[in-house]
Amino acid sequence: MIAGMSLGSTGIVGNLIVYLTREFNIKSITATQISNVVVGSTSIFPVVAAIVADSFFGSFYVAFASSCILLLGTILLFLTETINSLKPHPCSKDSSTTCKPPTGIQYTVLYISILLISIGFGGSRFTAASLGANQFDKPEHQGTFFNWYFFTFYVASGAALTGIIYIEDNLGWAIGFGICAVAAFVGVVVFVLGYRFYRAEKPQGSAILDLGRVFVASARKWRCKLSSRAEDYYGSSSGHDVLVHVLPPPIPGKGLRFFNRAALITDADLHSNGTIKKSSWRLCTIQQVEDFKKIVGILPLWTSSLFLSIPIVMQMDFIILQALVMDRSLGYHFEIPAGSISVIVLISAPIFLTFLDRVLLPSWHKVTRKSPKLLHQIGVGHVFNVLGMVVSALVESKRLKLAHEHVSMSVLWLFPQLVLVGIGEAFHFPGQVTFYYQQFPQSLKSTSTATVSMLIGVAFYMSNALIDQVRRSTDWLPDDINHGKIDNVYWMLVLLGGINFVYYLFCSSPYKYENV
Repeated sequence: MIAGMSLGSTGIVGNLIVYLTREFNIKSITATQISNVVVGSTSIFPVVAAIVADSFFGSFYVAFASSCILLLGTILLFLTETINSLKPHPCSKDSSTTCKPPTGIQYTVLYISILLISIGFGGSRFTAASLGANQFDKPEHQGTFFNWYFFTFYVASGAALTGIIYIEDNLGWAIGFGICAVAAFVGVVVFVLGYRFYRAEKPQGSAILDLGRVFVASARKWRCKLSSRAEDYYGSSSGHDVLVHVLPPPIPGKGLRFFNRAALITDADLHSNGTIKKSSWRLCTIQQVEDFKKIVGILPLWTSSLFLSIPIVMQMDFIILQALVMDRSLGYHFEIPAGSISVIVLISAPIFLTFLDRVLLPSWHKVTRKSPKLLHQIGVGHVFNVLGMVVSALVESKRLKLAHEHVSMSVLWLFPQLVLVGIGEAFHFPGQVTFYYQQFPQSLKSTSTATVSMLIGVAFYMSNALIDQVRRSTDWLPDDINHGKIDNVYWMLVLLGGINFVYYLFCSSPYKYENV
């Protein structure tokens, strides 16, 4: 299933900027922002899907519905390419007249199709992973499943960024989108055929909603005075009524004491016979409160990871725009598709990750007799990210100089910065996933990876806001980047990355590991 879904979505999203600029006559920076919204939505929807699956329908039905939505989106986008009235007339290279923008109906059909693709792929990829892991009882078997699951995801995404995008650029968009639709259809069929073999998991309620309950309950009791007596706090983790004073619960922790009010038992929380009222938005267990406080403690590190992702997102956008105006030829007969340039990250990251896992980390362990901490590993990723931005700025400065002399720079000059991004990702991305999985409360293990996805999604939206601000305040990002100053944007990202690295060190230094 994941192979079909990845081929179907990545084959479209990975080349979306090129499609919008060439086929829909949309300006390059605007197309970049649309692409950011699409990819951001793809990363946000896994969190929504996780809540719906845990609370109401279960993983199978959410994954099935999402994959069907993805299939509908690919079919609709295929129709926009095959039905001439659903897209604007192409610009004439020999005409000096302004290209006609899409009509309202054409925009509507386009946006609906890419929205369906975002919802479908975002809602299916992590719920399908959870469904697969639920079929195994032993942690080592679950780990093996996840390894093969994400291996399949990366291979399929790499195939889409190379093969399908090459077909779209050279054989036609209709053929490429048709392949994406067929791949999504095959994925849905294979997934459904295995239905009778899947182990059903009943929805248990979303632990994410518990976090909201703690916040609301503590806010509703903000005037209540905290007690030092253990029996004044609700310690039951079950869903049944319990008599107060039968088994005294432990006292909540001293950190972030304001939220201890959520577990404080008041007269309004009791029936006349002394039993607890079932009001989850007024009274929470001590465990729920402590879980909430753990998440609050991780939030500063989460925000530093957010500002780590924003420069990467912007760089991936600019890379495509740069590639479109560079010499992409390899030899006499082959031209690298602009949308395939980012595959260098997908190649360099797993290669260096293997080197990291097999050589660097074992060597570190032999010398120091202990494994490096995850936060140290993530910090190294921050450094490589900043270095990648420095190289990007230098390369773009050189490219602009050559462009002003009417000389086309080889696209191969973009490879070093992409390799640095890949190396940085090998350090920080697996490190973040492992860190959140280990440090999140037990009740939130199933949604910890979706939180990482949400981080990436928010980064895409914030990068859009940053691009808007740069366009309003400067002339660095015109529609023709040869008359702009993207190198200045990269230097700005270097500055932001450096400040964020200092902030990360400030947040990570006092952090105390738990659950390890």
